[in-house]
Amino acid sequence: MPAEQITIDALVHAPRGTAWAAFTDPDHITQWNFADDSWHCPSATNDLQVGGKLKSRMEAKDGSFGFDFEGTYEQVTQEQSLTYVLDDGRAVTTTFEDTDEGTLVTTTFDAETENDIEMQRGGWQAILNNYKTHAESL
Repeated sequence: MPAEQITIDALVHAPRGTAWAAFTDPDHITQWNFADDSWHCPSATNDLQVGGKLKSRMEAKDGSFGFDFEGTYEQVTQEQSLTYVLDDGRAVTTTFEDTDEGTLVTTTFDAETENDIEMQRGGWQAILNNYKTHAESL
């Protein structure tokens, strides 16, 4: 049975090139890739090409817990979309669409089975909201 998919989005008040760079550059990823202020992203790497790896480290600031988030790119269309597959086989696609107000960034991902759907949606949306705030500050 295919995994349930969850879609989140954010309207970033910035040009698409800025939105793309903030989303894909490791120096930027470490500034926004966490769900709340008690966490941080101390490191990230991103080989933005088909077959390339995306990797970021997410850790509680108090050192009590942390994990690596890793995926392999299956599709990359510069400043338009990217799809990667996480190490557990779930797919994630993010698109960047011009609007009159900036860039609509939409992520659709396969849900995992350990956590409630709304918890997953909320966590991913919180991270995307951090990204939006960061991208708009550039």
